[in-house]
Amino acid sequence: MDKYIVSARKYRPSTFQSVVGQEALTTTLKNAIASNKLAHAYLFCGPRGVGKTTCARIFAKTINCFHRTADNEACNECESCVAFNEQRSYNIHELDAASNNSVDDIRQLIDQVRIPPQIGKYNVYIIDEVHMLSTAAFNSFLKTLEEPPAHAIFILATTEKHKIIPTILSRCQVYDFNRITIADIVSQLQYIADREGVNTEPEALNVIAQKADGGMRDALSIFDQVVSYTSGNITYRAVIENLNVLDYEYYFRLTDAILSGSVVDCLLILNDILNHGFEGQYVITGITSHFRDLLVCKDAQTAKLFEVGASIRDRYIETAKRCSNEFLYQAIEIANDCDLNYRLSKNKRLMLELAFIRLCQLSDNSDPVCLKQKKNTLNPVETSLQTLTSKPKNSSNPIAQSPSKVSKGTENVLHEPDSATTESYQSDSSQDEANLRTTRSSKEPVKNASSSLEGIGVSISSLRGKKNTIETPATDSTVSMKTGRSDQYSEKELIDAWNAFSAGLKAEKLLQNAMNLYKPRMLNESLFEVKVSTEISKQFLEDNSLRILTFLREKLGNDDITMTLSIAETSDIKKPLSQREIFDAMVDENPALQKLSDEFGLELS
Repeated sequence: MDKYIVSARKYRPSTFQSVVGQEALTTTLKNAIASNKLAHAYLFCGPRGVGKTTCARIFAKTINCFHRTADNEACNECESCVAFNEQRSYNIHELDAASNNSVDDIRQLIDQVRIPPQIGKYNVYIIDEVHMLSTAAFNSFLKTLEEPPAHAIFILATTEKHKIIPTILSRCQVYDFNRITIADIVSQLQYIADREGVNTEPEALNVIAQKADGGMRDALSIFDQVVSYTSGNITYRAVIENLNVLDYEYYFRLTDAILSGSVVDCLLILNDILNHGFEGQYVITGITSHFRDLLVCKDAQTAKLFEVGASIRDRYIETAKRCSNEFLYQAIEIANDCDLNYRLSKNKRLMLELAFIRLCQLSDNSDPVCLKQKKNTLNPVETSLQTLTSKPKNSSNPIAQSPSKVSKGTENVLHEPDSATTESYQSDSSQDEANLRTTRSSKEPVKNASSSLEGIGVSISSLRGKKNTIETPATDSTVSMKTGRSDQYSEKELIDAWNAFSAGLKAEKLLQNAMNLYKPRMLNESLFEVKVSTEISKQFLEDNSLRILTFLREKLGNDDITMTLSIAETSDIKKPLSQREIFDAMVDENPALQKLSDEFGLELS
């Protein structure tokens, strides 16, 4: 029976050309050999399994080769190459610094350096995991490393460059090895699978490459493990089962539930994932990466950054078309905040569920198809109105802003016009545009507007750019131009309208509880303030500020209503008082109540 050799050893590169993913470094080394400009000390650093020690061995074999090829590779036929391949070369010495890290070990190495090579031109000393040397060993090695004999070349290899003292770094040529890309790993795995007669699926190899995290040796070890599990038939389903990887299908199902706003489906899918033994933080980091991949797939130029199989890439591209950029930005932010706070939370599952509930609430205004349908209902004059009245990107939005930041989703609200107004617009668009230019340049409201503009109900302030809202009356088509609805209202009417909106939130209990707990307080005729006690309550109100303000403006007949949110001090939030606390407060105002209670022996029930 032939002795089994793992793939990481069997397919270990023996030439510079066969090294995967390090073309820049191997080209530099080959050019140095060709020009005979060899340094006396090299430092190869980088992550595990990317080819540091392998390149050191190939370099050592090549510089001692008697008959190098035209592209400066070792011939593998001369006496020196044969001795190296049979592991009996006396020109190449390897030292494991992890187990030989004392001063005595370095002194023994220094004594050995003095002996010239028997075959070939150079003695090459490869010191692996050099960062494990003690400080005293480093210091004793300095002089020899700086001025070695002409026949000695040192190659130091390490995964932790920052642990090497600066005096060693300054004496070496430093080569930084990169992580191997997923595409390169998949290509190499496919090559090995073809050589070994193993059937594979591209998606399966892609999962193995992602699991390897840029290390070719790790990828080959996982490959051997999966081959044993599948008996030589590697499929995507078998790989995710063997490696305990969360399937893409779960992320797509979660995305569908979030886009449809179904909290129930989202929580059920989350429960199914957790029941399969996946850690909550693994789930939230996975959904964050999933939203990032969807954002990448929104554009053909950035889609190439998403390194997966063709079938999964197509599915990501199709799903990305259903998501707006604003939705993905906010979803990534919510998921990332949950990831950052997950370890600090005492109720981790609740934090995870709250994050998914907030993600479901983003879906109301995120569907780009709905936005496109609304946009298509606008006629050319409305489009020009929107252009004239829109603000620059860096301008602030006065609607529903808190002291710290502007509330999301309160920009450029556009109501659909009725059919009569649409016909009026289309009759003479050029005259309308001329009237608009005249209106923008005037300082006073125009009293006698053109008949084609009657019924629009556009405020002069909106034409000046002071507002981002264009109002069109629903029924009256003969209303002349005016400054919009500005009915006066009292604080009691504001609170009643606030409570009316809250009463209609049957399915959104969290928002309803927040609105029932915190009431508005008028600051002036168009601005009111809501003080909350927690950041999450503030976030709920901010996320739904557009809906709240739209309802209040319609209910109170005032289009200038604006809301500001702030987190109040603990003393500003009134807590419910007990009967004893109420009685004590009454006694403070009227001490006679206490005497009356004492005389009649009254007690609180």
